[in-house]
Amino acid sequence: MSPLEVRQPTLPGPDPKTRAPGWKMPAGSCDCHAHVFGPQTRFPYVANAGYIPPDATPEQYARMLTTIGCERAVLVQPSVYGTDNSCMVAALRSGVFAFRGVAVVEENISDAALQDLHDAGVRGVRINLASVTPGLTLAQAPRLAERLKELRWHLQFFMDLRKLPDAEQKLAGLKIDIVIDHFGRVRADDGTAAPAFQTLLRLLRRENVWAKLIGPYFLSDQAPQYADVTPFAQAVVKAAPDRVVWGTDWPHPAAAHGKLMPNDGVLADIAAEWVPDEAQRKKVFVDNPARLYGF
Repeated sequence: MSPLEVRQPTLPGPDPKTRAPGWKMPAGSCDCHAHVFGPQTRFPYVANAGYIPPDATPEQYARMLTTIGCERAVLVQPSVYGTDNSCMVAALRSGVFAFRGVAVVEENISDAALQDLHDAGVRGVRINLASVTPGLTLAQAPRLAERLKELRWHLQFFMDLRKLPDAEQKLAGLKIDIVIDHFGRVRADDGTAAPAFQTLLRLLRRENVWAKLIGPYFLSDQAPQYADVTPFAQAVVKAAPDRVVWGTDWPHPAAAHGKLMPNDGVLADIAAEWVPDEAQRKKVFVDNPARLYGF
């Protein structure tokens, strides 16, 4: 496939009419999970990409962030770019916003390449165990963790805890900060007593395990408010109040698969319901991200 070939999007873009939330985020608030895409002529997708998104630029993302009240943000390498982090790194270096990044890398990445990513603003590596695009495995995590500790990075896991019964044991052995995103792909209709969710809570009681409050559409079909996710989010915050962060998941590629595209202002209001206490909100939106990403 020619790198200049433009493939037609298979997903819609984000809701362009972001509304302001009904509450004011504290100064220094951070959206800890989002992606940027395109243009394809500069940043082509991998041949086996699970989806083709429309362009979603750093400038578009920054406008959304300003509307909802965030002053910092974290870009996460999406599966459709594989281990080519060029699009994300270009955004980190653009000066458009106060960005940090989470990369996807090969197991044998050089020290020089890791340092280059660090200099750009990367502070973690994502291991994607729930995507159709192959990447690093859980078995490769310990060796990589040893190298990342020197940079004071973390490992972020996109995983389905319902399908990985040995995940708790393997994650517990990693001597590095761990971030579990998307609630470990638990389902709200299984209830908070479900084994996968209890696994997540046990992991979160470990001092090196973090979670992202993100993507209620992964847990629930009750759009647009996803009220059945609230007890899950509140249980996560209770388990690890100093190791929980929040993210929008903009431009919501997962939500686009036959579901209502969320409005990021609505997601911010939902987050206020998940974290009703103002002191705890400051931790989730400001203090915890500042520690994890080095803002």
